[in-house]
Amino acid sequence: MSGFLRRLISPAAPTLQRDTVRLRLEDAEIDVLRVRDPRARRIKLSVDERGVRLTLPPRASLVMGERFLEQHRDWLSTQLRSYQAQNLPAPLVIGEPGQLPLRGELLPLRWESGRYAHLQVDADGACLHWPARGTDATLRRTLREFYEAQTRADVGRWLPRYLPGLPRAPARLRLKVMSSQWGSLAPDGSMALDLALVLGRPSAFEYVLVHELCHLIQANHSPAFWAEVSQRFPDWHAERDYFQLEGRRLKAMLRQLLTPAA
Repeated sequence: MSGFLRRLISPAAPTLQRDTVRLRLEDAEIDVLRVRDPRARRIKLSVDERGVRLTLPPRASLVMGERFLEQHRDWLSTQLRSYQAQNLPAPLVIGEPGQLPLRGELLPLRWESGRYAHLQVDADGACLHWPARGTDATLRRTLREFYEAQTRADVGRWLPRYLPGLPRAPARLRLKVMSSQWGSLAPDGSMALDLALVLGRPSAFEYVLVHELCHLIQANHSPAFWAEVSQRFPDWHAERDYFQLEGRRLKAMLRQLLTPAA
């Protein structure tokens, strides 16, 4: 079937309608992103490092959404305080010394002149070689390339240890910025990992890798699946607890690093 016919027959992707609602909360006003999503089945309120989002299904009225916001004021205040207390490193500013999160540490970051943007780790921390015409977009691209390379290096170091006993190796690896998950395994064997993993402690990252590899054996979370995980990574409970405590902060740090400056 031609691409034209496929597009003609396939249903169009659902369109999201977005606007902003002002909400007064604890002596301050905040912006709430209101999204009408044709795929949503219920009203949902969520908070992350980007702000507050109110999702409405097609049949929910604006009044119902406003009532939902009012009913969840206390919850919303608690979630926002939690994000404010995350103690993130200061945002990086071009040319100024800073801190670079990597593998559970904050490396001192210095800048040096260079022909092209390049970030490397050395005995003194991290060094960002920076061209005279570098822009904020250059910085975000360089950071992403650096973290992707570090992530692939970690996976390449750990993966051979766990391949024996698996039915096959992952078909390919994709690195993504995930909002809630840390990893996933598609039916075709493709593995996706959250780029924020390389910011946290290595043992937690390794656990996620083992977790996804075990889905090559058991495509579920049954007792048999967890037995496979325990056999290969006995201390997985401690790493799950680590994500409960630090996961939100890791994801917030990555978004801060990769999001263009306002």
